[in-house]
Amino acid sequence: MSGANGSDTASAQDVPSGPPAVARADCAKSGKVPGSGSTAQENAMKYWIKQYERACAPVRVAYNPLGSGAGVVQFLQRTTAFGGTDSPVDPKEYAPDENVCPGGRVINLPMVGGSIAMGYNVPGVDDLVLDAATIAKIFDSQITTWDDPAIRTLNPGTELPSLPIRAVHRSDDSGTTQNFQAYLAGAAPEVWSHPAEKAWQGKGGESANGSTAVASEVASTSGSIGYFELSFAAARHIKTVRIDTGASEPVAATAQTASAGIAAATVVGKGKDLTLKFDYRTSADGTYPIVLVSYEIVCDRGNAADTLPALKSFLTYTASDAGQKPLSRIHYAPLPQSVAAEVRKVVGTLS
Repeated sequence: MSGANGSDTASAQDVPSGPPAVARADCAKSGKVPGSGSTAQENAMKYWIKQYERACAPVRVAYNPLGSGAGVVQFLQRTTAFGGTDSPVDPKEYAPDENVCPGGRVINLPMVGGSIAMGYNVPGVDDLVLDAATIAKIFDSQITTWDDPAIRTLNPGTELPSLPIRAVHRSDDSGTTQNFQAYLAGAAPEVWSHPAEKAWQGKGGESANGSTAVASEVASTSGSIGYFELSFAAARHIKTVRIDTGASEPVAATAQTASAGIAAATVVGKGKDLTLKFDYRTSADGTYPIVLVSYEIVCDRGNAADTLPALKSFLTYTASDAGQKPLSRIHYAPLPQSVAAEVRKVVGTLS
């Protein structure tokens, strides 16, 4: 498990194989399940697909991590059986839509949680604390050097270099970006006036396409800071920011602290849609405030007949205990059991 500095580097490939992860699940007899979208859930998908295909050999699942925006577009074009997105779609926009979900509508199924870590590369700084207002100013080019008084106040006793800040954001439409901007708008509204869109809204900074590229840019660039799902920081030994939320101690990005944040979310979706809403201003101890849930978007009715049995089988596994419990070992936050149970119930009704 990675702490504030992402010291462990477990990945989807490092989790022990053990017995088939879905031995008690109902495998489809055959089928191919294409999906695409969120890069935040990429490492979870790699693990799930590996374990599922070991137990359900005739079925093949393919996931292309193109980013949430592309995942939604490809699903709406009916080129995939499911889309992965880190920000839910509005079911009202696609209900009813005979071209997307004949006789049904698009719904959001939360599947995997995690923290949006802020990785940084500042020489000589092994522990960095920031608060929401300071983060907002950094990513809006209002704070431009690492020895700024606001950063010094939050890090007494730390020798901060007089080094330009290179804030890196996503260049592609991204649910990670939308969730990060939702946090900034919700936790520091007096500083961050931009809307929480999938496209980056802040002023200045540098950009890279996808979480992998943002993490690589931070790892290789002195003075940089960027945002991405925690597993990307752990895989590259990137130090991550602890956040001063007003709790008794600044909160590090870990699977456990993200789970605490997700557990406090409420379901605001209607019917079979399970969209969640988060509290970005939480000051509860051990609760990391910048969290996201990756959703799989599917049709409640009108799914393609040739992929439906395998799609239901695979999603039932990913929402099961066998699919969820190992996630913390690869730096993700399992869904709360109550939410996972609702997801499995809905998946069972897909048609």
